[in-house]
Amino acid sequence: MIRIVDEAGARAILSSRARTLGDAEAVARPILETVRAEGDLALLRYAREFDRLGTHPLRVTESELAEAEAALSPCLRQAVETATRNIREYAEAQLPREHLAEFSPGRKLGWIVRPLSAVGCYVPSGRYPLPSTLLMTAVLAQTAGVERIVVTSPKPSPEILGCAKLLGITEVYRVGGAHAIAALAFGTETIARVDRIVGPGNAYVAAAKKLVAGETGIDFVAGPTEILILAAQADPGVLAADMLAQAEHDEAASAMLLTTSRELAETVARELEMQLADLPTADVARRSLASNGFIAILPTIKEAVALANFCAPEHLSLHDPELLPQIRNAGAVFLGAWSAESAGDYAAGPSHVLPTGGVSRLRGGLSVTDFMKVISIQELTPSALADLAPAITTLARAEGLEAHARAVEIRCAR
Repeated sequence: MIRIVDEAGARAILSSRARTLGDAEAVARPILETVRAEGDLALLRYAREFDRLGTHPLRVTESELAEAEAALSPCLRQAVETATRNIREYAEAQLPREHLAEFSPGRKLGWIVRPLSAVGCYVPSGRYPLPSTLLMTAVLAQTAGVERIVVTSPKPSPEILGCAKLLGITEVYRVGGAHAIAALAFGTETIARVDRIVGPGNAYVAAAKKLVAGETGIDFVAGPTEILILAAQADPGVLAADMLAQAEHDEAASAMLLTTSRELAETVARELEMQLADLPTADVARRSLASNGFIAILPTIKEAVALANFCAPEHLSLHDPELLPQIRNAGAVFLGAWSAESAGDYAAGPSHVLPTGGVSRLRGGLSVTDFMKVISIQELTPSALADLAPAITTLARAEGLEAHARAVEIRCAR
């Protein structure tokens, strides 16, 4: 059911996983332009067609949010409070610090940190409504100090609504897909535009985010979820369970294991079959493993690490913590046998909104800094400007920008 391959086979599979959004972009582009031109009229039309909005208003009312919060079970409420506390604690530790200092006589430099004014959190609610994604985005925005946090979700579950109310978020809309991204990016009569859009979604959401990037900020274009496990020795049952936890998301998800042990590879393959036997999501997980999963047997750990860095996975489960210094590319790393990827999905602290499809070569996962601006500061005394004047005017004139040079010289002549 799952392929056991060598290094060449693994690299071939990884090289072919490139996600093309061409078809989705062709669908998303006219939706974006129509919402830009028609505003609420188009947004409502798309929401009724794609989101089954019916006669509901776009904005969820305060009373609905309060009812959803009241209906949360004590167990779920406690779980949300635990996760929120851990996410906030981690985000606070990541907050950038302001700085201002004299780098040389009269040349004072530094930076200030300011939150974005408004952000949009996209929360999927299709096959699996994800209140955890609300926590993993909105809590970071709150920690950064963002004043206006907007939540869009095509069919928000009671749990999503209850979590929003628990967080004190009141601007929640029943809308999803490319049309929700358009509303957040351009603004409509009902939904004012935001400065950045964050959160995962389907191919149409990803395509829409890609198309509006530049007009508004986005986190990244995310594709199907993935895990890569690197283990020379480990409990086969644990490895299989982690692979299935990823595979059950979506048949396009990828669950991959790199090992130097053929015995471990074959035992994990058997474990997968045994655990699938009573897994409620087995149909999806089985298709995912058959289409996108693999177990690769590598000659050495060094080659396994090199392949992991080539993969640049969303989630990297690293059973030997001593290998961490060799890791260059990963959205999130889970160190040791007890660090279940599921912990990162829900309650450990770091956000589960992570780059996929090799994008971790470029950046890590969503963090509190995605909701902030670092603004540079420069303060020069007359003598400091005079010291820099030769370099400034020479470079300015080399570029043909005479007014730049004169703006310095007029000060130095006074």
